Amino acid sequence: MAVINVYEQYFEARHSVNGVERRAALVMLISDSEAGNIKYEAAVTFFPHRDEEDYAVSYDAYYSEELYNAKGRRSKKREAALLAGLKEHIDALAEKEGGEVFWDKPLREAKYG
Repeated sequence: MAVINVYEQYFEARHSVNGVERRAALVMLISDSEAGNIKYEAAVTFFPHRDEEDYAVSYDAYYSEELYNAKGRRSKKREAALLAGLKEHIDALAEKEGGEVFWDKPLREAKYG
């Protein structure tokens, strides 16, 4: 099994879980390949971000949605299409749970895997 974050980026965010205010989110497009199968999922995890150095991600506010699952392997064309719609999937996941990602306020540069 090879799990890779195709994309990940930290953003300012708003969410409250288990009585803890979350001020940041890690947004990811995750690829999981195993035995000739490929799966992609959109995921977001909200974390406290108490100061500029606090990037301790907590996974009690982790939400994900499977976007694609089929026989095959990674495809740059497929990944580009999934990345193009990632914001909408993350917004829907966050809204369903009462959170919000501030896309115009990135905390770090995007990383691609």
